Amino acid sequence: MRQIQLSSFATAVVLAVGVGTAAHAAERATPREARTMFEQAVRYMEQNGAERAFAAFNDRQGQFVRKDLYVFAIDDRGVYHASGAAPEALVGLKVLDTTDAAGNPLFREMIDATRVTQEATVRYVWLNRATNKVEPKVSYVRKLGQYVVGVGYSAPRASADDARAMLERAVAVARSEGGAQAAARFNDRRGEFVKDDLYVFMVNMESGRFEAMGMNPALSDTDALGLRDAAGNALVAEMIARLQKADEATVDYVWRNPVTNAVENKRSYVRKVGTSLVGVGHYLE
Repeated sequence: MRQIQLSSFATAVVLAVGVGTAAHAAERATPREARTMFEQAVRYMEQNGAERAFAAFNDRQGQFVRKDLYVFAIDDRGVYHASGAAPEALVGLKVLDTTDAAGNPLFREMIDATRVTQEATVRYVWLNRATNKVEPKVSYVRKLGQYVVGVGYSAPRASADDARAMLERAVAVARSEGGAQAAARFNDRRGEFVKDDLYVFMVNMESGRFEAMGMNPALSDTDALGLRDAAGNALVAEMIARLQKADEATVDYVWRNPVTNAVENKRSYVRKVGTSLVGVGHYLE
């Protein structure tokens, strides 16, 4: 088996991993369909063993390639053993240090997550060849012996209702658990407050500094007042100013979408909780 570290190969592999197949890519599968295929793949490998399972997973005309869904398998070293997307290009490649379109080490996350618990859900951003756009993706992964087996689906863009629902949950947590504990939960990129292109941010309205930023926790305890959007507007300062007059507000601005890596119109819903501003935004079509 080839042991090739991805470096100059990374772009080609990113393109290949995002492929469904030409025949199937146009039809987007649902999360339920992805979950069903995942459970079928796990059961097949448990009953038939690794080598026979890999042969089935790599058969692009077989039962484990449907619509834009396919099964993949890597070992503990990050080497591909199966991928219904592009077996000829991927099987044998070592992808341990490959990152997604947002710079996250998705394969390491899959391996690490399944060392903690046998089954996990990993979120990342990846090229969808059907749309030729970078989109959020969710994979169900499971540890089977020395291998991690998974099936992923392209996640839909979050709606206004999704953003408001996450904000309601975040506000409830901030009120019940206090600022410090809430901030820790909001900054957990594997937690419930970072999902696809949705995330929670929290700003101390007295100091003007971030207390949490789910998409980039490194911004915590940095200045938020000086932050400007792509059009030059001081968006956080505007949010705080509005919350001086009301307990909640809606602010529109222009922001880079971490999923698509494009500057897009965004709308954030913000709420005052004690001395903190808690907000969630969604990107507009």
